[in-house]
Amino acid sequence: MECPNKEINLERCNCSYPSCFKKGMCCECLHYHLKNRQLPACCFPPDVEKTYDRSFETFAKLVLEGKI
Repeated sequence: MECPNKEINLERCNCSYPSCFKKGMCCECLHYHLKNRQLPACCFPPDVEKTYDRSFETFAKLVLEGKI
């Protein structure tokens, strides 16, 4: 089933991974990343998102540094 909000979500999605099949489907994206102890791209600033390191640890480090 296709997400009814996919077009709206795509306008806000900052995922830079070219072959991501979850773009615009936030529920699928969130489930995938949480299962892998990560957060989705939208939780990170663009410079960090492009590294594809979306780990909880990286997020916590950015919070402690005041970057998020």
